[in-house]
Amino acid sequence: MTERYLSLKEVGERLGVKNPAARGYRLPEPDVLVGTTRGWRPETIDAWNAARPGRGVGGGRPRRHPEE
Repeated sequence: MTERYLSLKEVGERLGVKNPAARGYRLPEPDVLVGTTRGWRPETIDAWNAARPGRGVGGGRPRRHPEE
């Protein structure tokens, strides 16, 4: 049976972005390399995406006028 891996484009589609490489995503190590082409199992991407920090992690930039 042939195993199916996600390409970089398919990873982006699964995450809902156009191009994860251009967005600066630090993807997990690929599950397979074919030449220089990387491939990921869907469950690898799903687990990685679920473990990513949510919006607002790190606090962001401090406010100019803190609320009192």
